Amino acid sequence: MDDKVVSRLTEICGADDVITDPQQLRTYECDGLTAHRCSPGLVVLPRSAEQIAAVVAECAARQVPFVARGSGTGLSGGALPRADGVLIVTAKMRRILAIDPASRRAVVEPGVTNLAVSKAAEPYGLFYAPDPSSQIVCSVGGNVAENSGGAHCLKHGFTTHHVTGLQIVTPQGELTWLGDGTGAAPGYDLVGAFTGSEGTLGIVTKIVVKLTPIPETVTTLLAAFTSMGAGGAAVSAIIGSGIVPGAIEMMDALAIEAAEAAVACRYPEGAGAVLIVELDGAEADVARETAAVREICEAEGAYEIRAARDAAERAAIWTGRKSAFAAVGRISPAYIVQDGVVPRTALPKVLDRISELSAQTGIRVANVFHAGDGNLHPLVLFDDKAAGEQEAAEELSGAILDLCIEHGGSITGEHGVGADKSRYMPKMFGADDLDTMQLLRCAFDPAGLCNPGKVFPTPRLCGEVPGVRHAPHPLVASGVIDQF
Repeated sequence: MDDKVVSRLTEICGADDVITDPQQLRTYECDGLTAHRCSPGLVVLPRSAEQIAAVVAECAARQVPFVARGSGTGLSGGALPRADGVLIVTAKMRRILAIDPASRRAVVEPGVTNLAVSKAAEPYGLFYAPDPSSQIVCSVGGNVAENSGGAHCLKHGFTTHHVTGLQIVTPQGELTWLGDGTGAAPGYDLVGAFTGSEGTLGIVTKIVVKLTPIPETVTTLLAAFTSMGAGGAAVSAIIGSGIVPGAIEMMDALAIEAAEAAVACRYPEGAGAVLIVELDGAEADVARETAAVREICEAEGAYEIRAARDAAERAAIWTGRKSAFAAVGRISPAYIVQDGVVPRTALPKVLDRISELSAQTGIRVANVFHAGDGNLHPLVLFDDKAAGEQEAAEELSGAILDLCIEHGGSITGEHGVGADKSRYMPKMFGADDLDTMQLLRCAFDPAGLCNPGKVFPTPRLCGEVPGVRHAPHPLVASGVIDQF
């Protein structure tokens, strides 16, 4: 990294918040997707929005690429740094700036953990609904970048449904607001466009989020089935009955084996699949829906159904599911966490085909997924020390994404495209679609410095190839883009 850049960013952030040591830089060489690694040229840990703005302005002036990073729990390589760039880590911006119970809003900095928002709102009878499995550590800023979901997104929605205003630093280093905090601002929905843009349109520095009243009652059921097919049939029947649970999660036998090895969750013995169904709302409604779900699960062959009697038992049921990704490390040296979506009606066919692919290749696949909205998280297991196994696992992982597209689904539900899945974008979108998406990106970042090389297949218009700067999109050059 250029000494002048290092000197200037040290002036802005202070020597304690600038990392140049090669060994320390390796701490930031990947996010939760460890298959993609790159040591950043420089790491800065700003403590304010103004410092981020000054850092980005310096990068823009010197044509230095930059990448934002929160807690580093992403699973698509979205925070993969650049060897010739600056990694801007927001982990030290951890203040909850305001909680307004009257308007049911909170204002937080991007480094605040997801769960911390709910804990701060709890005394007011409120909580923050999005709940990724990593909510203990993942940051709200990262949730905004990836439009994170979680187990309860079936009923309560994704991050985008709970964000009403964003303070951002533009790729030129300007500090500005998108949205007015009410969620009802007229004009283009720039908050919606920014949420889920994977750090390619700027860096978020403050977030206004909606808070939701804590439900009157919550019931958590665990149903065990002999097969995934029976569990999938129960999911379809529950949704088909008109019931919308807070969450419906499923795990197969291999995922259960991993969870038992890691956290001793004590799920029913011999289960080919377990279904976690959580119902929340008014006490009378939940009681009626719980009885209906029990009846459906029994009709579809559930051989054991447990209901949590208190908060401790509810947490115990969720422990296995919440720990599933990390737990797989107990039964495999390495694994790929995939993230695809299919219509609920296609779940049985897709799961059967994944089993066939696993058998054909000899590569084990553990299935953990948000069954209610068809968001699959197959865990493709391999030994990274065995020649050719990683390549074979990646090929199988890609075949699973092809399968999702074939059945009318998507290559990602909540983990994002990042660096990992950009090559699959042309399988899902045509050239005109990709050009239109790129046009929006160019409107924010015509220089292509903000998280370059992510989301879009390369090379594309705004300078996506390392070391190469393409000409701006013709509409950017002509000024027509100004209408955006």
